[in-house]
Amino acid sequence: MRSQISRRAFIKGSIAAAGTVVAGTGIAKAADALVNGKKEPLATLLDIQKCIGCEECVRACRDVNAAKYPEPEKPFPKMYPKTVPVQDWSDKREVMDRLTPYNWLYIQHAFVSLNGRETELTIPRRCMHCANPPCVKLCPWGAAKQEKNGLSRIDADLCLGGSKCKAVCPWSIPERQTGVGLYLELMPALAGNGVMYKCDRCYNRLEKGETPACIEACPENVQTIGPRREILEQAHTLAKEINGYVYGEHENGGTHTIYVSPVPFDQLNAAIEKGKGKPHLDRVENMMADGTNLSRAMLIAPLAGLAAAFGKFYLKSKEK
Repeated sequence: MRSQISRRAFIKGSIAAAGTVVAGTGIAKAADALVNGKKEPLATLLDIQKCIGCEECVRACRDVNAAKYPEPEKPFPKMYPKTVPVQDWSDKREVMDRLTPYNWLYIQHAFVSLNGRETELTIPRRCMHCANPPCVKLCPWGAAKQEKNGLSRIDADLCLGGSKCKAVCPWSIPERQTGVGLYLELMPALAGNGVMYKCDRCYNRLEKGETPACIEACPENVQTIGPRREILEQAHTLAKEINGYVYGEHENGGTHTIYVSPVPFDQLNAAIEKGKGKPHLDRVENMMADGTNLSRAMLIAPLAGLAAAFGKFYLKSKEK
């Protein structure tokens, strides 16, 4: 199966540039329009049936975002008390079969029955970029933020690595790297023990009207990006054409990552490998509709704002 994928990817590679130019034009215009004042959020449609598992998107993500990856200082400070475990991926940067601080996108594999035949489906997985992200609303340090285009990211300069974002994420997406970040200067023995990392949807490329790296590199045009309303219309049209299923429209109150699958998602969820760094595809209720989380968000918001302001002030004072 893997050799067939490689050959197909090689053949498709010769026309990939032409395909991405055509797709990229619309993408760039959509991203640019959103950055320049449109308030409609940006979303991505992933057509699972098109993915061949070639991992070109994974490699492109790693190449483009390499400058954002952590370079930890060793030996790591000892934590008191030892309640926060060391998480060090700096010597395992080559790992590509799960999410890590150095791998923000990976491919899940699922063998399922499709039209009476056992078929392998491959699924690009990364942050779901929720419409009302718990990671942003419940971050006590103000390090997680949601851009004007609706996509969420973690500011590595402000993050203290407390992993609240991971705890409240329905898919447990963010991953921590110890020995890097603001905690080393402020509270190396008491703070969160690192920085949390996840897909930031190539926000710096989108700001310039460019295409996220994973979309640009894909030889099969698996992903389509644009205003969420249009993406949902395309997703439902596609699902109707293939008698398929949609995921991400309502999960956790709605996300900006929309999957369309030719088989039900509960079937996919049962077939994929799940665990640390390997998110599920189960149904998810809206976590921010929970009264407790809403109350916490209201209490945290002003404190997080103050924490973020202090962090920025501290960093600027160091530059002088």
